[in-house]
Amino acid sequence: MIFGLFRGGANRGLIERLHAEIVTAARDPVLFTQYGIADDIDGRFESLALHAALALCRLNRLPPSGPEIAQDLTDTLFRHFDAALREMGVGDISVPKRMKGLAAAFLGRASAYDRALSQDHSALCAALARNVYAGRGNADRLARYVEAIDAALGEATLADFVRGPIFRVNAAAVD
Repeated sequence: MIFGLFRGGANRGLIERLHAEIVTAARDPVLFTQYGIADDIDGRFESLALHAALALCRLNRLPPSGPEIAQDLTDTLFRHFDAALREMGVGDISVPKRMKGLAAAFLGRASAYDRALSQDHSALCAALARNVYAGRGNADRLARYVEAIDAALGEATLADFVRGPIFRVNAAAVD
């Protein structure tokens, strides 16, 4: 059965594929050229945090082994954050402090998006405007895109996550 794949730790190949799908979705050029997400390190973090939060939220709501996969995927995300900081030249002594800041930012955003999605469109717009656009910009189109992803992921089963792809919403197609 599928659940046997994840006993004693998730399949590394699955986790790396899910991570790659999140990164690919977060780096969609349409998000930066048409949606107005800043094409800088902050904007790329915001896009990555948004897409990762959506996937992790769904995994955590699935039956076992969903939460275990979510934890392994979270660990992988943060290993990549750590590596990115080091590649940017952040010194070994500063990395733990920066990682705490990234973790707090990521978890805060994930929680805000989850709460907003359980409320209404305006709550989601407000959360996205505050985080992704730093209070400057209209988040309506991005909110519709996020709602479409959330609806699609809401239908996804554990088998769908194993088979992939998990992001089937085309950002360019959302008006």
